[in-house]
Amino acid sequence: MTPPRVAVIGGGVAGMAAAYRLRCLLGPAAEIVVFEQSGRLGGKLCTIEFAGRPYDVGAEAFLVRRAEVVELLTELGMLDELIHPAPVGASMRAGGRTNPMPGRTLLGVPASADAVRDVLSPEAVRRVAAEPSLPPVRLDGDVSVGALVRERFGDEVIDRLVDPLLGGIYAGRADALGLRATIPTLAGALDSGVGSLVAAAAALTPRVWTLGAGQPRTPVFGTLRHGLGSLIDRLAEASGARLRLGGTVTGLTRVDCTWRVHLGSDTVAVDGVVVAAPAPAAGKLLAEVAPAAATEFAAIEVASMAVVSLALPAGTRLPANSGVLIASGDRRQDGMPFTVKAFTYSSRKWAHLDSTGPVLVRGSIGRVRETAVLQVDDADLIAAARSDLAELAGVAAEPVQASVTRWGGGLPQYDVGHVGRRSRIEAAVAEVPGLAVAGASLRGVGVPGCLATAQAAAARVAAHILGRYRQPSGTMGSCPA
Repeated sequence: MTPPRVAVIGGGVAGMAAAYRLRCLLGPAAEIVVFEQSGRLGGKLCTIEFAGRPYDVGAEAFLVRRAEVVELLTELGMLDELIHPAPVGASMRAGGRTNPMPGRTLLGVPASADAVRDVLSPEAVRRVAAEPSLPPVRLDGDVSVGALVRERFGDEVIDRLVDPLLGGIYAGRADALGLRATIPTLAGALDSGVGSLVAAAAALTPRVWTLGAGQPRTPVFGTLRHGLGSLIDRLAEASGARLRLGGTVTGLTRVDCTWRVHLGSDTVAVDGVVVAAPAPAAGKLLAEVAPAAATEFAAIEVASMAVVSLALPAGTRLPANSGVLIASGDRRQDGMPFTVKAFTYSSRKWAHLDSTGPVLVRGSIGRVRETAVLQVDDADLIAAARSDLAELAGVAAEPVQASVTRWGGGLPQYDVGHVGRRSRIEAAVAEVPGLAVAGASLRGVGVPGCLATAQAAAARVAAHILGRYRQPSGTMGSCPA
């Protein structure tokens, strides 16, 4: 009997995790083929050699309070690579001033007026304090984060807190992002009857100041000592997948029990398919085999952004925090808007990057529908980032090395109603035997969310294949309806 063959379309973290999980489920005889349009694996996990050290120029960290990444690292024997940020806080540039990031907010939604007193104007602080006395919040379906928060607090909480934080995750705007997909815990609290945003945020955020001396705080984020790209390398090795890089899959068809993956004039026959491609590509690939899902994928907007990496001379003094977020609309002293939306002081944030070598900083540029800022050459982006860094941090040193990494259409936008769209995609795909989808367009743009979809996709496709190959009689079964 011919061993089963599975195609994984997309070599990002979701695709590679799906390939690994398929190997675990189907065993060593299965052939797993990963198709990746670009010339490298990893997608938005991208570690480069920069200033003599591995440096992440895509995603730089993941939530460790979700179990998916830590469990996978344990399986792969990589848990000793896990490290956490240094115990330094971030800062916020708002209203022309730079202050420590408020310690008790839920993605910028205040848990108390005192928590945001240093970032907001006195009038905005009064509005936060008065919010619990407003008529209770009653959610009717989904709503944009911006609309809800502006209604309860006014504009400043959005512009100075929520928008910069959500913009750092999605490269989007709070006024367009759906509450249920982006802050589901807040939506759940409101659904349960908590009628105030302040009360809901207070219930969902830890009271960090109650910890006694010497009590360790539970880490929120983690990364890998040799960069997140090392996870991709290990997944590729452990999956034993055959890699086909640099070719575009142009279509999928299904004839009887067999799937066909089309790459120009080449066609590969497989028993199952995991589509782990970005939303625009997934929509095109599914047009014939799952048209309802294709339509929903095509409706997911994507944002572009760039990361500017700077290696500054050894000994360059950075501010005593992990980085700075810039409030929407905040301007430089010359009246011009900042180009960068956030800086990460990597050599402050990550102990493994704090050495006697060059001092590492990265700036993030770009939001959804704001493409003009990215339509300049790399030298101009580096110059703009340096100018912003000089104003925000007083750092004007000439870099010993600089790099620009562009992520075109790389960040899906979870708009109002995204949860429903995701459910319709998954329902439509569930009707097609041997097909599954995974990736950042579905259940979270971070690494844990991608891994969750990858595991579910691999389990679905493996169950379909095993149902055909392992019948009680020992013979190959018929293709399920």
